[in-house]
Amino acid sequence: MFVSGDKERKRSCLLPGLGGRGYRRKQNLILTCSIIIGLGVAVILATLMYWLDQLGP
Repeated sequence: MFVSGDKERKRSCLLPGLGGRGYRRKQNLILTCSIIIGLGVAVILATLMYWLDQLGP
């Protein structure tokens, strides 16, 4: 009886995907993908700048 009241308060009115374990997993996936893509773009730009510098005088 007392446990169900606490569970109801924790749940509140969230729709599916707006919180909890699934939301944290989704946010971690987005963060991981963002970091990987950012590092990839940085490597490509650094390589391009190095290559363009080598073509100079």
